[in-house]
Amino acid sequence: MQPRNMSMSGVVDLAAVKAAQEAKAKAEQARAEAARQGGGPGAVSPADLVIDVDEAGFERDVLQRSTEVPVVIDFWAEWCEPCKQLSPLLEQLVVEYNGRLLLAKIDVDANQMLMQQFGVQGIPAVFAVVAGQALPLFQGAAGREQIQQTLDQLVQVAEERFGLTGLAVDPDAEPGAAPQPAAVPAGPYDTLLEAAVRALDAGDFGGAVQAYKNVLSDDPGNSEAKLGLAQAELLQRVQSLDPQQARKEAAEKPGDAQAQIAAADLDLVGGHVEDAFGRLIDTVQRTAGDERDTVRIRLLELFEVVGADDPRVSAARRALSRALF
Repeated sequence: MQPRNMSMSGVVDLAAVKAAQEAKAKAEQARAEAARQGGGPGAVSPADLVIDVDEAGFERDVLQRSTEVPVVIDFWAEWCEPCKQLSPLLEQLVVEYNGRLLLAKIDVDANQMLMQQFGVQGIPAVFAVVAGQALPLFQGAAGREQIQQTLDQLVQVAEERFGLTGLAVDPDAEPGAAPQPAAVPAGPYDTLLEAAVRALDAGDFGGAVQAYKNVLSDDPGNSEAKLGLAQAELLQRVQSLDPQQARKEAAEKPGDAQAQIAAADLDLVGGHVEDAFGRLIDTVQRTAGDERDTVRIRLLELFEVVGADDPRVSAARRALSRALF
């Protein structure tokens, strides 16, 4: 069987990643420093680049890890002969990428729900998750050169669009040891962050957006600024809406992406988190093409507002995966 869908066209940028090139440079610097120090406290063993994943650990081992490194998913089964050819090749290649990729192996017999969520029709099937976004890579056995070309594209997308350059690898690290993140010197951002909060309190949402962007232009990974920016942009959007008219249009036009996006913003500001998420997931199912991408991106922005650790976000991410695949 010839491999299918060897393309990166399904990747969607995360709206919260405002300065991927700066993030890439900082991550490259951190990797180089870790290498000079023999791996450093944040380094992993080469053995930890290939992991077995089940439904219980998918959120932690795939979705969360995909914010650090692109995760390649290998759907396989013991009885699958082509899998026995492909899986060792994937493992070898991922190790050769030296931390640029992580390989998650999923046994379809033991994890039927994950197989259904990704819409796997046959195995072997290979997907990737980048910054929480799933995309198909190919199905069926493939040659080393074809696979390597696809993985090269995946690495490039992860670096250029999301600022992800992977994990530091230490050949002498103990396999299975939980790496501790390397300390990152704090930047002089207190004044800028305080200015952003004051602008928010004063209703100057445009000023708050700019203040948070100023922080992120120098420190793209600043979690406080990323959260603040997502909140400020939401409030800025809602400020220009007529709530009654927006909800009327949403009720009358269930398939209108922009109408549903506006209503979802209002839902979230009003504290109706599940309603906002559910509205946009339903709209993803009703739309296609550019409209669908627009709705999906707005949903990701709302995830940033609520926070990745919120269980409602985790549940909505799973529902989004089902809607997409």
